[in-house]
Amino acid sequence: MNVNCLVNFRVAVALAALLALAACGEKKTELGQGGSVVAGSAGPQGAQNAARELVRCDAPVATLALAENPNGYVMGTGYQLPASPVPLIKLLAQQSGCFRVVDRNAGLRGTIQEQDLKEAGVLRQNSTVAKGKGYEAQYTLTPSLTFSEQDAGRGLAGVVAMIPVLRDIAGLAGLVEQVKFKEAQTALLLSDNETTEQVAAATGAARTTDLGLGGLVFGKLGGAAGVGWSNTNEGKVIAAAFLDAHNQLVVQVRALQAKQLPPLVPTAHATKG
Repeated sequence: MNVNCLVNFRVAVALAALLALAACGEKKTELGQGGSVVAGSAGPQGAQNAARELVRCDAPVATLALAENPNGYVMGTGYQLPASPVPLIKLLAQQSGCFRVVDRNAGLRGTIQEQDLKEAGVLRQNSTVAKGKGYEAQYTLTPSLTFSEQDAGRGLAGVVAMIPVLRDIAGLAGLVEQVKFKEAQTALLLSDNETTEQVAAATGAARTTDLGLGGLVFGKLGGAAGVGWSNTNEGKVIAAAFLDAHNQLVVQVRALQAKQLPPLVPTAHATKG
C-alpha cells in the first residue's frame, strides 16, 4: 500500500467513526478532558491532579503576587488567545508549594469593594471583612510570552524535495506539507518587593507536532482540565511552555532564603484536629 492509499484509508476510517458517532444522536461531555498540561487544583488539600512534570518545593519561601506583563501577550497569530496566562501561573505556583499566593487582581478589587460597602453601612458591622487584615506580597512574579509560532516547520517540504530518495516517494511531499510544528517560548521574572532586586528569572519552551491528514489533526498536545489558555492548539503549547518555565524557576527558588511568612488561615481540617 503506497503513502497516498494509506492516508486515504486512515481518513476514511476516521470519517466513518465520526459519522457513526453522529448517527447515535447523543451529545457526550467528558469532564476533565480536552485541556492542557496545566491541570488540577490547589488549596487546603494540597495539589490535586497536578501535572506529573510539575517540580515542587518542600515548603513555601514567601508570599507571591502575580503581575500582568505591561506589554501584554499579543503575538502575530491567527488564534484568538485569551488576554492573560496569569490564572494558569497562579495555579502552578500554588500547586508547587513554593509560594503562598496573594491576589492583586480581580480578587483584590473584590476585597476593596466589600470594605467600601462596610464603611457605607451596607454590610453588618461585625463583618469579617475589615481593613488591616491583608497579607503583603513579598515577591512579584511577572510572566512574558517571548514568541509563539504556529508553523515552525515550514521548510520541511523543501528539505524533502532536495533528497532524491525521499523526493521520489509518491505523495510524500504532499504529506509532509501537512505537518505543522507549533512552538512557544515564555519567561518568568521574580522580583523581591523589599529590595526591588530581580532575584530569579527563567525561560520555558514547548513544541508539538500536528500531522494534518485530510483535514484531521493528530498529535495535539493534550492533558486534563485547563484554565483559560487551554482552548486552542497554540494555547496548549503556550501553557506547556509556562509549565516548563515554572519548573526552571523552582530550581532557583529553592536556593532563596525563606522569608517570615504571615500566619496560615485556619481550615476546617485544622480546626477539627
